[in-house]
Amino acid sequence: MGGYLTQLLLNKGYVVSHLSREAGNNPKVKTFLWDIHKGQIDEKCIDGVDTIVHLAGAGIADKHWTDKRKKEIIESRTKSIGLIYSLLQSKPHQVKSVISAAATGYYNDRGDELLTEESKPSNDFLGNCCVQWEQAVDKGEELGLRVLKFRTGVVLTNKGGALPKLAMPIKLGLGSPLGSGKQWIPWIHQQDVIDLYFYGIENAGLKGVYNMVAPNPVTNKQLTQSVAKKLKRPLWLPNVPAFVLKLLLGEMSTIVLGGSKVSAQKIEATGFKFSFPTIEAALADIYK
Repeated sequence: MGGYLTQLLLNKGYVVSHLSREAGNNPKVKTFLWDIHKGQIDEKCIDGVDTIVHLAGAGIADKHWTDKRKKEIIESRTKSIGLIYSLLQSKPHQVKSVISAAATGYYNDRGDELLTEESKPSNDFLGNCCVQWEQAVDKGEELGLRVLKFRTGVVLTNKGGALPKLAMPIKLGLGSPLGSGKQWIPWIHQQDVIDLYFYGIENAGLKGVYNMVAPNPVTNKQLTQSVAKKLKRPLWLPNVPAFVLKLLLGEMSTIVLGGSKVSAQKIEATGFKFSFPTIEAALADIYK
């Protein structure tokens, strides 16, 4: 998402800098180095900056959830923003806003209950991770910053993430819903994600937490059927049993077996208009 957001901002005339573990290759973007684990950050990275967009974090589904991996997932989010806040406290700056990714994993599976930003967090690893993540970001308020957090759902794009993994067996004629298929998928089109971050940057009055999901959630079964219909492939296999997924993925199986029916009403009430409010519109654009 960072790359696409960067390009949008450059197109809009913004000056963009990156924090990275290695040198960048975009001549239009100045890259500053940091090492979260060593607590090192180039102090020049905040010079002239008024808005920080915090998208750092180890991939949730990249590796099995060992205790070591769980710690890495949490600390990559909390220590990174903590390092930035420490820098802001150490020297004069003009930063006014911090806009941070968060995740709908905050809620996890509540069946058919429609979840809003006021719903309580889930008491599992994903829920606890999201709580610690948001609490770390919220410390920016003590520095007088505007803090905006977007609880992001499943981002749909053919460039990576969940959709290509879901579509591959469907393309081979081997697709089927996972588990019961009734679990809700709080999805959102990639373009709406980028547009929401830009919306947050442009609207200084926007603060607090907002769900970053499309206004029309679908179940795992509905999503699978929609992709199959778009790809013109049959679905004839039975659902993948939950116990098989648990054997293969362990605790991480909650990502695919759980789900949340998440509301987009709060962000819509601010005036934001989704370009792709339905799964049909989203898939038509992705596979055009």
